[in-house]
Amino acid sequence: MITADGLPKLEATPAAGRPPEMLHLLSAVFVWLVTGTTISSLNKWIFAVYNFRYPLLLSALHMLTAIVVDYGLIKLRLVRHRTGGEQDLTTSAKFKVFLLSLTFCASIAFGNVGLNYVQLSFAQMIYTTTPIFTLAISTLVLGKQHHILKYTAMMPICLGASFSVMGEVQFDQTGCLFVFAATMLRGVKSIQQSILLQEEKINSVFLLYLMSIPSFCILAVAALVLENWAGLESPLQYDRHLWLFILLSCLGSVLYNLASCCVITLTSAVTLHILGNLSVVGNLLLSQLLFGSQLSALSCAGAALTLSGMLIYQNSELIGGYLDSRRAARANKTGDGPPGPEPDQNTDGKPENKMD
Repeated sequence: MITADGLPKLEATPAAGRPPEMLHLLSAVFVWLVTGTTISSLNKWIFAVYNFRYPLLLSALHMLTAIVVDYGLIKLRLVRHRTGGEQDLTTSAKFKVFLLSLTFCASIAFGNVGLNYVQLSFAQMIYTTTPIFTLAISTLVLGKQHHILKYTAMMPICLGASFSVMGEVQFDQTGCLFVFAATMLRGVKSIQQSILLQEEKINSVFLLYLMSIPSFCILAVAALVLENWAGLESPLQYDRHLWLFILLSCLGSVLYNLASCCVITLTSAVTLHILGNLSVVGNLLLSQLLFGSQLSALSCAGAALTLSGMLIYQNSELIGGYLDSRRAARANKTGDGPPGPEPDQNTDGKPENKMD
């Protein structure tokens, strides 16, 4: 396996190599869940409370922050990467990075635009269907085979998201389309990241730096062309707390993207989004606490179904192993047991009386 810093993991005994890798994974998952929950709430707070109607500009600032932070880490040699630099990348790898940049900036732009129209709780419930897109892409495009229980787990996840859509109190068709587009692109993005991190063996920090440069250019041009700059006031006219929240959102996005790359490197793209469904509970609570979002009984039922599907997927190997062991034990008991008396006879050899 390739570690998150791009170097092949040294051969070691399970006792020596497993705990550091598990600690690294748990740390990455924790950072990813915390930042994923807080960024969504911060962005919604920026759009709803401060009436900052420039989601593409905010996305471009996220990319600019990633460029600055990652460039500093690389120049200070705090990050080791196996490729040694962009010049060592093949033409195919560079093209894959560019495609990832297109998908990446489109997904976050659609997500931020969608938050202008729908409640945070609704957007988060739609995002829980990302594993379905990721699983389908990995199966159809990459030809990967998964356990039957993983496909089964998609049923409650999909049904739960459908309940959430039907139970949405303030439904907006435009916002729903943007959120669904962002969800599909998130699945595609994860598959692309998985290929670059695990097959091309590019370090997570270096990969984020490479894809942030074209992403920033695309988002900046899109913001200049598509957003209404006539309504933009002087920076001094805005509340100073707005710029603090924007800075926190930008820094949080860098941590979120780095942590997601680490999780994908150590696990898989589908597992990333299944784990991400844990943040649904936190986002639903924050949505009610900060924005007063209303959740219907149908939406709550959808959340419960989605989380149950997540648990089935995450424990599919454990459940499958348990069922296989029970099946094997039953087969051994019926087929390999010692010969005994006939089923219609007692142990003393006398025929057994049967009731018709």
